[in-house]
Amino acid sequence: MALMNYLTRIQFDAGAISLLADELKLLGVSRPLIVTDKGIVAAGLLANVLAKSGLPQDTTIFDNTPENPTEAAADEAVALFKSANCDSIVALGGGSPIDLGKAVSLLATHPGPLDQYAAILGGMDRITGNKPPVVAIPTTAGTGSEVGRAALVTLEDGRKLGFISSYMIPNLALCDPELTLGLPPYLTAATGMDAITHCIETFLSPRFNPVADAIALDGLARAARWIETATGNGSDPVARHEMMMAALQGGLTFQKGLGAVHSLSHPLGGLKSLRLHHGTLNAVLLPAVLRYNAEGNGEKYARIKAVLGLSEHADLAEHIAALSRRLGLPATLSQMGVSAEHFQQIAEYAVKDHSTASNPRPVTAQDFVRLLNESL
Repeated sequence: MALMNYLTRIQFDAGAISLLADELKLLGVSRPLIVTDKGIVAAGLLANVLAKSGLPQDTTIFDNTPENPTEAAADEAVALFKSANCDSIVALGGGSPIDLGKAVSLLATHPGPLDQYAAILGGMDRITGNKPPVVAIPTTAGTGSEVGRAALVTLEDGRKLGFISSYMIPNLALCDPELTLGLPPYLTAATGMDAITHCIETFLSPRFNPVADAIALDGLARAARWIETATGNGSDPVARHEMMMAALQGGLTFQKGLGAVHSLSHPLGGLKSLRLHHGTLNAVLLPAVLRYNAEGNGEKYARIKAVLGLSEHADLAEHIAALSRRLGLPATLSQMGVSAEHFQQIAEYAVKDHSTASNPRPVTAQDFVRLLNESL
């Protein structure tokens, strides 16, 4: 096992879920609420974790996490947490169960309403360490939420807001690549492009953090090297290991902030009329944002190209678009069911999104509309 301490405690290796019961003891808890979704249950992953982790079979389970976590789901899970007298959260799944688990931990001890803790509404300082511990167990290789300091939750009024604090980082990330062996090719590709986007956007962020920059570039190199293998042969243990590490590294760099891709994918993911996958949105939006951000960032673009094995004159945006095409992902927003009627509202939300402040080039609402139209 490789034990690392960078922002939080991380256990990373095949078979790592066998450590769960012992890790909960180290946290001083014994009655977790498992937050997951019905897809994880149907795939047998929950049963696998219960069998190998040392947790009792009657552990309390909330499996009603929606595709994009919502305020209503958080309230429902908090009620179960309290009624079952739980003392901790085990979030099992992709970014949605993990983000929901973070929100449940927050609301278990912090009075509502939830929106008062949103970053863009000045809520960061209202979040304290008085929260039940969270263990995050990712079953995809993309979101990095298992080590991220944010939870993205769609409120009842349709706003998808970020709840950001060092206290939102899970107390333990339990990363077992074997849990991703059954991930379908499409989700492997989409979540892998999410990891690639995280590494690129955090590296391009103008905030000073050379340690995070180094991690981002290493994560990008891993993901670019292994994403097509993992998508084409999901049973390859090396590819799964490398993609989970790349996703973890993308999450470890969130401290620098993201950029305009996420400024747009957050409100797009909050559209109630559509069910839009976050990683797929990032893959579609990334080429247009890369073209927009190229101005004034030649040195960083050169470093990214070098990591990807491209010449200095190569078109980085087209390289990313071609990779998405080879992976079988949509090339445009229209292929995902998005129409231009949403663009003005999305752009207004994007300007206010917490990721916009760390985009390497200033972005206005009009710029966001142009980026949306370019991606349509």
